[in-house]
Amino acid sequence: MALQFITAFLVLGFAPVVDAAAAWDSSRFAVYTSDAGNDFRSAIPIGNGRLGATVFGTAVEKLVLNENSVWSGPWQDRANRNSKNAVPEIQRMLLAGDITGAGQSAMANMAGNPTSPKAYHPLVNMNIDLSHSSGVSSYTRWLDTREGTAGVTYLHGGTNYSREYIASYPHGVLGLRLGANGSGKLNVKLSLSRSQWVLSQAARVDKGTGGHAISLAANSGQSSNALAFWSEARVVNSGGACSVASPDGKSISITGADTIDIFFNAETSYRYSSTALAQAELKRKLDAAVAAGYPAVRSAAIADFSALMGRVKLDLGSSGNAGLQPVPTRLSNFKKNPGADPQLMTLMFNFGRHLLAASSRDTGRLSLPANLQGLWNQDYDPAWQSKYTININLEMNYWPALVTNLAETQKPVFDLINVAIPRGQAVAKTMYGCDSGFVLHHNTDLWGDAAPVDKGTPYTVWPMGAAWLSSDVMEHYRFTQNKTFLEQVAWPILRQTAQFYYCYLFKWKNYWTVGPSLSPEHAFIVPSSMRQGGKSEGLDISIEMDNQLLHQLFTNLNETCTILGLASTDGDCTAAAKDYLPHIRPPSIGPNGRLLEWRDASYGETEPGHRHFSNLWGLYPGQQLTPSTSSQLAAAAGALLDHRMASGSGSTGWSRAWAINLYARLLRGDTAWEHAQALVQKFPSANLWNSDSGAGSPFQIDGNFGLVAGMAEMLLQSHGGVVHLLPALPAAAVPKGSVSGLVARGDFVVEDLVWSGGQFAKATITSRSGGLLAVRVQGGKAFSVNGASYSGGITTTVGGVYQLVAA
Repeated sequence: MALQFITAFLVLGFAPVVDAAAAWDSSRFAVYTSDAGNDFRSAIPIGNGRLGATVFGTAVEKLVLNENSVWSGPWQDRANRNSKNAVPEIQRMLLAGDITGAGQSAMANMAGNPTSPKAYHPLVNMNIDLSHSSGVSSYTRWLDTREGTAGVTYLHGGTNYSREYIASYPHGVLGLRLGANGSGKLNVKLSLSRSQWVLSQAARVDKGTGGHAISLAANSGQSSNALAFWSEARVVNSGGACSVASPDGKSISITGADTIDIFFNAETSYRYSSTALAQAELKRKLDAAVAAGYPAVRSAAIADFSALMGRVKLDLGSSGNAGLQPVPTRLSNFKKNPGADPQLMTLMFNFGRHLLAASSRDTGRLSLPANLQGLWNQDYDPAWQSKYTININLEMNYWPALVTNLAETQKPVFDLINVAIPRGQAVAKTMYGCDSGFVLHHNTDLWGDAAPVDKGTPYTVWPMGAAWLSSDVMEHYRFTQNKTFLEQVAWPILRQTAQFYYCYLFKWKNYWTVGPSLSPEHAFIVPSSMRQGGKSEGLDISIEMDNQLLHQLFTNLNETCTILGLASTDGDCTAAAKDYLPHIRPPSIGPNGRLLEWRDASYGETEPGHRHFSNLWGLYPGQQLTPSTSSQLAAAAGALLDHRMASGSGSTGWSRAWAINLYARLLRGDTAWEHAQALVQKFPSANLWNSDSGAGSPFQIDGNFGLVAGMAEMLLQSHGGVVHLLPALPAAAVPKGSVSGLVARGDFVVEDLVWSGGQFAKATITSRSGGLLAVRVQGGKAFSVNGASYSGGITTTVGGVYQLVAA
């Protein structure tokens, strides 16, 4: 099978797309010898950060197309007006031990109405019928994770047919070229389709140079203020004849063509104040793409995407013939013998970075981040509305962004936060009586919806979403050292976040405390000393995760105030440093040696193997519980993590990905690697997307991103002011390898990090911003820097290069 598909790959004339050497790179290409059929989770994803396509590669091609601002409708105010008056009584009940009564009141008085914000929707399907429904042979379908392109080749009737798909960030369009190895061989019918809320649909043939067009306009189906969009495919054929297909007048037929190029764009009312402005932008991008021509659009797209992907190169060893199998075969074989295909792990790393760059770019006004499915969705009722879940999922999407050298992909997150701030200010005032600051709960949407979501005590009332997101904003500064960003983007977000908690926190046992709140999605058993002891509930005060988030928030605020010279003059700075940070309850350890999740050890777990590791937030992505910060707390965190995993946690792809990162932070590389392999054995679908709980379950992209972050975390850590090389290397499983281009906090780029025999060999570190460079190698091994034995921190210069060699 391996020889057959590689031969087809090379013989079918794709030299302009990939050269012979690249075709053998099992770490770069995902290759298939069959189409996706009707299975969305077998289709190949590409995107330019705003527009996405999934390539099924069927004889009658269906492309599912997406635009990231196509959602189910306009924003609506869901804030519960009863909340402000109810919160003090709910707090009183929680303090008195009436947990069940507090939860009942919270659900009655704090749940949003309606309970959920908007859902992410599909855009349109593009249908391409070449009348090749039978007689296809020597079929190959592929994704190039380096270039961000996809393709299909096959034989039909003695002719080699090809399709290449591109997603152009520079031109803002999707592109497709249909080809054949003989003149006049292409006979194609093209159409756009959508099953709901279509406003207009038409096709036209242009006798000039602007390209033929298929257009479809639709909206979200709302009775008023509907979110509308306009989409168009522009078709340029070389040779042959083109006509509007009858009788419907909604599709185009092309006969006897040599090549057919298609450019696609869509614009929505989310970003434009009028139909005219949206349609003008739609036309501008398509006109520019047609004028440039497919080869130029393709070259610009590949140059842009390859520049991002090429920043990091990972080598975990060669798979030999095992890597030359089609992806479904590789996945199947990996379940039985993961060590035989190390390049599949590298492919998963490269695929995750491909997904991030494809689904999250700065696309100008109102950029939007990757959602629960990144950018790709075919359903009008997707799982969990495919929205932005901010009690883990959205944040996990961006865990690999900074360390794997894709910092610019975070910009849409900051855009969304700034959209959410005025919504969150209104909810803070309406629901909590706070006149300053903003609040977010555990979900939001493209409108920045800030009200509580769904209705259940283990998940609805969690007013900590902004605290987690603000921590990610600060991490962007720590990695990039961009002081302008810190002052203009991070500081306003941190300040607005803190101001809400200055209002909302209250004292319990002399600690500033959040409540009502919860440990995301995990219920507890009410202690026997409280009312309705033994009952399963979720709402309480002084949740461990909340305390860790508050500790990080006020730490970040203090650091920012110091850097910006505001520490002694700004009221928010002095409050954080003197009044709040010293009075956040520190983590507690139970009699069993495990870190507690709730306010004391009398609370029982309803799910010992719960999928969330919320009270380990301070281990990863935070640093309050790391071994370098506190060996005692790290040991308690590790004991809890082991307990969770032994009890069945890691049951979803994203949960297993979090476990990988947690074990890496504990410097337990062998265990982290075992879970990385287990994730790849259980959770990817045929197209390598992460699933919720295994094959056939809903697609959730966060597991793909979490896996990438976890693999990077084994090779490089940089919290606590130290750049730690190979901190959690799984030396027995991966005794030899290299990585280049990872980034450490302080804006240090680690190039040519090489290990052999399970031991560090060499590395190069480039200082992009100057500053102090403190280095640790593989737990404390000796090494030299630029020929001299390393004995302590190095004061670096901007652009300085430092060669590290094992002693």
